[in-house]
Amino acid sequence: MSESTEQVQTARRLWEERRQEPFPDSLRRVTFEGTDVWLLELDIAGCVLRWLDNGGPLDSKNSVLLQSCIEDLERVIPEISDPAAVQYCRRLHRLAVLVSRNPPGTT
Repeated sequence: MSESTEQVQTARRLWEERRQEPFPDSLRRVTFEGTDVWLLELDIAGCVLRWLDNGGPLDSKNSVLLQSCIEDLERVIPEISDPAAVQYCRRLHRLAVLVSRNPPGTT
């Protein structure tokens, strides 16, 4: 299996896991250092859907947005006390990092 095929399959699997699991109640209306966690999730979801639907790179605006979300999650995750919410956010982070790399068919 090629690296790009594996990247797409992993992204699709993580996306499906994310879709199956509800957003943790413990993170609703939670703000860490001015970052609303539910907004991070929403922004990442939009970028992931664009990446999966287009099978190609994100435009520069969405690439910048996704990188910002990754950095915000890296600051937020250590502050979360609910283990299920930490797991949810780690999976979201992994998915965002995966999508932020060069997608299949790009150089």
